[in-house]
Amino acid sequence: MDGARRESENGSLLIDSSSYFPLVDPFSQPLHFIESWNFHLLSALMFLVTSLSLFENFIVIFITVKFKQLRQPLNYVIVNLSVADFLVSLVGGTISFLTNLKGYFYMGHWACVLEGFAVTFFGIVALWSLALLAFERYVVICHPLGNRHFKGKHAALGIAFVWVFSLIWTIPPTMGWSSYTPSSSEKQQYNDHTFIITFFTTCFIMPLLVILGSYGKLMQKLRKVDAQGRLGSVQKPERQVARMVVIMILAFLICWTPYAAFSILVTSHPSIELDPRLAAIPAFFSKTATVYNPVIYVFMNNQFIYFSYLLTSAGSNWGRSPGPDGFDLRAFGLMLVP
Repeated sequence: MDGARRESENGSLLIDSSSYFPLVDPFSQPLHFIESWNFHLLSALMFLVTSLSLFENFIVIFITVKFKQLRQPLNYVIVNLSVADFLVSLVGGTISFLTNLKGYFYMGHWACVLEGFAVTFFGIVALWSLALLAFERYVVICHPLGNRHFKGKHAALGIAFVWVFSLIWTIPPTMGWSSYTPSSSEKQQYNDHTFIITFFTTCFIMPLLVILGSYGKLMQKLRKVDAQGRLGSVQKPERQVARMVVIMILAFLICWTPYAAFSILVTSHPSIELDPRLAAIPAFFSKTATVYNPVIYVFMNNQFIYFSYLLTSAGSNWGRSPGPDGFDLRAFGLMLVP
């Protein structure tokens, strides 16, 4: 792909900068016009982000698997989001850390392609998981389909769609429509630009519209019910979850907006001259999304806090001592049953 696309996927300073600096093969040696401390700094930051993401998302997955009470249809997509973020960090974060540590793609073209493919694939899964989560909350709370109950098979079908759709839009660069490795031919640059525009529309604009539409309707419903004084205790947890997911979406948009704007800028002005160090900022910023999602999930989901508490040493006193913030765990546990 073009410089913006490759940089955004790989999250490194190793991009084709021939329009601004002398062309250097990023697979054979470090870029001589960039001091080594730049690579080492980015490598250290990638190590921090990758480590936090792997730890946090693993905890989310582990606790969900351990406690069957959390294995509910409405939680499937949240776990799916954690799986996607975990894999983004495991593959993309690790390769980015190692390549920046050396200052070039010393592992060869295959590592560049693997990183680009993995970050793109799992990144789309994560974004569409947020869209699916918003749509599921809309269906459960607003009941647009009548009295039909949301079941595990519905959640499974939604997750299957997310993974298949993501795979469809990750394969084209491996078949000639754009690329996961540097290229400078005019034909390839044209393919890069058309792919970025299409990719931006189907994998950013479309899920964003689903998110905004679903939560717009959901918030209208909650305000209407609340105004009528009929928002009972059963619906309050749903309201809390809705607030949690809205904040997750905002965090995701904050992380990805710089990259999206940068990609559009480079696509609309292909001859623009950019320093690779400046171009690396939006890419690194976008990778922090894998850290924010589990943090928000932990601190805003009462179920997760409750079962996380059970894993601690204090959890052995469950039912005999107050839980976090002084509330009684026995009474709190009753609130978790839908």
